Amino acid sequence: MRPPRRALLAAPLLAASFQAWAQDWPSRPIRWIVPYPPGGPADIMGRLAAQQVAYRLGVTVVVENRSGASGTVGAEIVRQAAPDGQTFLCAPSVHVMARHVLPAVPYDPVTDFVPVARFGQGPLLLVANAARVPGETLREALPALRSRPRDFAFGVSALGAANHLAVLEFNRLTGLDLLLVTYRGSAPALADLMAGQVSLMIDPIIGMLPHVREGRLRALAVTAPRRSAVTPNIPTAAEAGLPGLEFFSWYGVWGPAGLPAPMIERVNAALVAAAQDPGLVARLAGLGFEAVGESATEFAAYIGRDVARNVALLRAANFRPE
Repeated sequence: MRPPRRALLAAPLLAASFQAWAQDWPSRPIRWIVPYPPGGPADIMGRLAAQQVAYRLGVTVVVENRSGASGTVGAEIVRQAAPDGQTFLCAPSVHVMARHVLPAVPYDPVTDFVPVARFGQGPLLLVANAARVPGETLREALPALRSRPRDFAFGVSALGAANHLAVLEFNRLTGLDLLLVTYRGSAPALADLMAGQVSLMIDPIIGMLPHVREGRLRALAVTAPRRSAVTPNIPTAAEAGLPGLEFFSWYGVWGPAGLPAPMIERVNAALVAAAQDPGLVARLAGLGFEAVGESATEFAAYIGRDVARNVALLRAANFRPE
């Protein structure tokens, strides 16, 4: 049975109406949810991404720090938001690992969100409190860690984050079982590291470097196959005697499930253009990051590969959500 002629005419009219609506978007300020406290790497990267979207779309983007429960408090705000392009989540890789590391998560990171863009990535830095951990290098520090393991603990910004996974791998590679203390973001973890409440930390270079330069923290290794241009004097983990410790922290943007494709494409295009901007590339490089420009489809495929690798690591470490 052939559909009524009115229905045939209505379809292109609806499509044209939707395209016009999408072209007018955004018509009011965008909420940009960063699910971690101000001052840490997630906040810095989130604000840089927000600035680029604001500049390239010609709209106000309001950053809101909604921290708590390893990023799930802020993510839940986005999940509950209408898919109208007015609310986005900008978070580190921990977002996609929530269900694998927390006992109760109110959403599914895959089905309740739509990937929009991956904004940047960078290696992590293994650092020690200079007053708490003896030795100038990782090789010199390891004997003390092995002889007195209960005297040392790692600060971790969030379960499931790249730094958490890197610490699990550090323990596996060294044969240690050092205590992990979890915080609500990098900034409070770093504060306790500097105060000596925890002894070690693995986190993005961006937050660590100023304190390393001041001598309050001692850099032991960078978790990359090559030395970072911003820290050329710091050895790779392999050079420091721990081959295999290679991790990158990455940052992405998501919308609530059901976000229309034209909106995804516009925000993605803004961030892809930003990744090709020499000024932004240089700024990220100075922070220890590199810009990433890929389609939303490529971002979704990257998430799948990253989650598969990290889940295998959690299983190897016999990790159980608590």
